[in-house]
Amino acid sequence: MFATLTRPLLEVTEAPTLIVALGRVAIYVAVRFWILIIRCFPIEMNLGTARLMGRIWWGAMARHRARAIDNLRPALGAHYDDRQLRRIARRSFEHFAQLYLVELAMTPRVLSEWSWARHVELDHLGPALRELLADRGCILITGHFGNFELLGYTICRLGLPLTAVMRPLDNPLLNRYLMDSRAAGGLSLLYKKGVTAIAGDIIDRGHALCFIADQDAGRKGLFVEFFGRQASTYKSIGLLAMAKRVPIVVGYAVRVRRGFHYRIGVERIIQPEEWDTQADPLHWITQTFSYALEAAIRRWPEQYLWVHRRWKHRPKSELTPCPAASPTQNNGPSA
Repeated sequence: MFATLTRPLLEVTEAPTLIVALGRVAIYVAVRFWILIIRCFPIEMNLGTARLMGRIWWGAMARHRARAIDNLRPALGAHYDDRQLRRIARRSFEHFAQLYLVELAMTPRVLSEWSWARHVELDHLGPALRELLADRGCILITGHFGNFELLGYTICRLGLPLTAVMRPLDNPLLNRYLMDSRAAGGLSLLYKKGVTAIAGDIIDRGHALCFIADQDAGRKGLFVEFFGRQASTYKSIGLLAMAKRVPIVVGYAVRVRRGFHYRIGVERIIQPEEWDTQADPLHWITQTFSYALEAAIRRWPEQYLWVHRRWKHRPKSELTPCPAASPTQNNGPSA
């Protein structure tokens, strides 16, 4: 009897045990309750509360604080002193608290076909829109920077077909809620694990495929320079662009003033003709879009997720131990 009662719960939560299932249900209920509460208040008031919670995150999580500073020092230490770096890191915590606690939940409600222009300004998007409207399809990339979801969501509100690649959330209940809410706004989501088999078909239909391109790709990724350090980067973006001969648009959505006010811009458009003459086209493409992301982040460093483990894996050249010194080298010349 007990097994009969618990089986539906285990199935809907995709949990291995009842304890895990109950935990996932509790998290889902808490998130939905939070969303219900914040929808009772204006978004600007909610963002003020989230900024405060971001400061609490900064003060309470010493491990996250240390990781952000450790990432910032080699990236921007030549241009900012330690006090300024800590200020950038703290503001990054505040920015992403607003994003994760308020904006992700309220964007579908706030950003309609009629209201988006009150919150989003478009900055010289003509060339990018021409690529998005072309029949050949294109690849749109951004990073853990600004409001990466708003970028794709606004494009859909403009009536342009877009599919965003995502990693599914660990909680299936939350994952289904996220996918349903985004689909209602016209944004299609595609799991990263299955992107290889479907990506080509999406491009062939003349649609845009959106990636968050600054994720650590592990030991088998392609290492390119990012803020002066080698960073493991997925090869799939460059390989898809080369196979389908489509442009890569590097875009962003950055907060331009306090509140829910963003500017969408384009940092770089990489055309197929540009990599035709390169000795290593895949490396050139990956390095070029990484440089473009870096250039945008340098202008608004407080809106990058510095706590993100971007440089987690290191290239083999940095891991190879130095050869041991010979006895002659250790002892010096004999008498």
